[in-house]
Amino acid sequence: MNKQKLATKIWETANKMRSKIEANEYKDYILGFIFYKYLSDKEVKFLKDNDFSVSDIKDVTEADAETVKFIQQGIGYFISYNHLFSTWLEMEKDFNVGNVRDALSAFSRLINDSHKKVFDGIFETLQTGLSKLGDSAASQTKAIGDLIQLIKEIPMDGKQDYDVLGFIYEYLISMFAANAGKKAGEFYTPHEVSLLMSKIVAEHVSGKTELKIYDPTSGSGSLLINIGQAVAKYIDNPDKIEYYAQELKKNTYNLTRMNLVMRGISPYNIKTRNGDTLEEDWPYFDERDPVASYDPLYVDAVVSNPPYSQHWDPANKDADSRYKRFGLAPKSKADYAFLLHDLYHLKPSGIMTIVLPHGVLFRGGEEGLIRKNLIEQNHIDTIIGLPSNIFFGTGIPTIILVLKQKRDNTDVLIIDASKGFAKEGKNNKLRESDIKRIVDTIVCRPDVVPKYAKKVSRETIRENEYNLNIPRYVDSANDAETWDIYASVFGGIPKSEALLLDRYWEALPGLYEAIFTNDGTPYLSVAINDVKNDVENNVAVKQFKGTFDSAFMSFPDFLYEELINKMETVEISKEETEVANNIFERLKDIPLIDKYVAFQMLSDEWTKISIDLEIIQTEGFEAAKKVEPNMVTKKKGDKEVEIQDGWIGHVIPFGLVQATLLKEDSDALQVKEARIIEISEKYAEIIDSFSEEDKESDVLNEAKDAFVPKEIAAKVKEIDKVTLDEFECSIILVSHLMSEEKTLKAEIKKDAEILHLKTKDTIEGLSNAQVIELLELKWIRPLVSNLNTLPTAIIEELISYIQVLSGKYAVTYSAIEEQISETQDALSALIEELTGNEFDMKGLSEFQELLKGE
Repeated sequence: MNKQKLATKIWETANKMRSKIEANEYKDYILGFIFYKYLSDKEVKFLKDNDFSVSDIKDVTEADAETVKFIQQGIGYFISYNHLFSTWLEMEKDFNVGNVRDALSAFSRLINDSHKKVFDGIFETLQTGLSKLGDSAASQTKAIGDLIQLIKEIPMDGKQDYDVLGFIYEYLISMFAANAGKKAGEFYTPHEVSLLMSKIVAEHVSGKTELKIYDPTSGSGSLLINIGQAVAKYIDNPDKIEYYAQELKKNTYNLTRMNLVMRGISPYNIKTRNGDTLEEDWPYFDERDPVASYDPLYVDAVVSNPPYSQHWDPANKDADSRYKRFGLAPKSKADYAFLLHDLYHLKPSGIMTIVLPHGVLFRGGEEGLIRKNLIEQNHIDTIIGLPSNIFFGTGIPTIILVLKQKRDNTDVLIIDASKGFAKEGKNNKLRESDIKRIVDTIVCRPDVVPKYAKKVSRETIRENEYNLNIPRYVDSANDAETWDIYASVFGGIPKSEALLLDRYWEALPGLYEAIFTNDGTPYLSVAINDVKNDVENNVAVKQFKGTFDSAFMSFPDFLYEELINKMETVEISKEETEVANNIFERLKDIPLIDKYVAFQMLSDEWTKISIDLEIIQTEGFEAAKKVEPNMVTKKKGDKEVEIQDGWIGHVIPFGLVQATLLKEDSDALQVKEARIIEISEKYAEIIDSFSEEDKESDVLNEAKDAFVPKEIAAKVKEIDKVTLDEFECSIILVSHLMSEEKTLKAEIKKDAEILHLKTKDTIEGLSNAQVIELLELKWIRPLVSNLNTLPTAIIEELISYIQVLSGKYAVTYSAIEEQISETQDALSALIEELTGNEFDMKGLSEFQELLKGE
């Protein structure tokens, strides 16, 4: 089972198991047990690596002081054999909640002094919350037993397993956040926002050999971890990255520490603190030795997503070195207090990204003064407007501010990224292409990107009284549709409207002249009859498509070399960037095509490709020849049970094998399935042909939309086949169709079962060459096919624009006026022929006058 399926399975089961416990609370229990399993598994691995046999491990107890010390010095903590997660599983019916209480209590006592800061109190939330898992020891034991059975499959001991564990942990946190309402903001920054911030930071710090990164409102730690993973690509030794995290809420602070430790980060590189960021700045010393340990915290990067517009106490903070250069945030809104805290802890070469509400860009008073000082002292580098509904628990639109301690330039780059997202349930979600577009814009720093970004000088900002509201500088609103008065009355297409498509005319020389006739006035007429056919067959359009085809002719070979030939060695985390750069290079001289649309196509396919590559690199090439049980949840009485429903390919999909290697069998089955659909459609046709009287017959159900087999059979027996009427003929036909349908369904079920098992056998018996052929079809062909649609989509878009423009003024006001006049004259003539009494005629005469406008 790949990590996505495993994560989904754990989430779905856990969500059912939590019963009435709130998602925000339940996450602390399941994540706590996952962490305890991680620590237990890590100790077992440590012991095996140091030549402890299975029987030796069983003898490990707290009474053996020498072994305890050896383990503590090796991993920072000690867990005796009887308290290991694996031992709990072995205990089966003898396991109870008391075992957990004893184990957690013992863990707290047996942390090595060198690791106290990382592990001390880390299970406090879990330990105190065990009683909420049930009303009695028995119900608590059952709830815990179900949980540990659920998470026992998570791998935790190798490099790839850290990735799987991290993925599952992040997935569970995100799903709990989606179900936690407003409380989600306390512990989770959406992965896509986190990814965006991490890539901005990574671009800035690339080239450094060691790094300190800090999140002063760390939540679950996911934001900090994503930054670490992004910058690790530029640093040879991950141990050269130090992680600093501070969090106010104790249970969330515990999540931070667990998350960091489980990513394989050395505890010596984890510096965490449970405290109020605004009230107590990061301690400069160890309380046990304040003089020798004095060390101000200055880091290379700060990232944060603080609580928005929170109350704070600015009293007596005028002299605080974090604020005195800029001013104090108002007590009702701590947004700038968090920002200035972050900025203070940056090294001269440092960068920070912070998520805040839009109000910080334009609110006056104390905030206006702080904003002015930040601009005049040249700290604000970039403002990114995000889509609304992107964070769990709040629908307000937010921004990311990028600040630097020292900058060479004095302008501010303003990006309105509010329109770039995909809808996902109630929330909006940044796509990979949206993230890349933003990061590329920051790196390239263009003067202007219409309706998206603009570089604004400090002088302009001064003229606007330091108001940084995004719409003042970047207008991303769609242009309102306009109507030309002359063209509305007399017809023709305004040149000004045709020239709104000038990017097409520039890219496709001669097409404008081929489509439109220019009579020297400001208005054009369409010179062709079949817009679609004439545009598609235009020389410039064909050349445009040909240029694309030539540029991408060798792309499948490139992908084959990168993905197929190197599948067991390619660096998965870096390969998507390699492929993206190759696509961008091929597109650089091709106009009209948006490279970010192409990037999104790659991203959509890469999700599937990367999972397969991980499996092959972890389990070996033979993993592609494996199938696994297809487990589904079904209702059995009052309970839901998991049962096997056939098989699925571990890497190679059944459908792909059936469409290629077993095509003949698959096609034969599809013919029968198509006939079932035809029969169903024939039933509907017959019912539609019935008279209202026929439809009252018992052969139809109450809804009158389906036949009743039992009644059809009875009716057929009554029919005199010598004197058949139309209704009776239809009933006999239905009877034959039902018989055919029954036979077909039985055959389809049998054939499908045979094909399913044949597919299983085929996958398990694949040759290496067949595996490679199927992987090529799965990984390469869909991406190449999708990319090949890009030029066609552009031309179809242009055709649609031309057709709309042509139709917009096709019916003129003059023509409508003429039609109205002709209709009035015709109606008036008809009235002349009418007769009636004196009053009728007087009324008709007045109506005629009205029609004439008199």
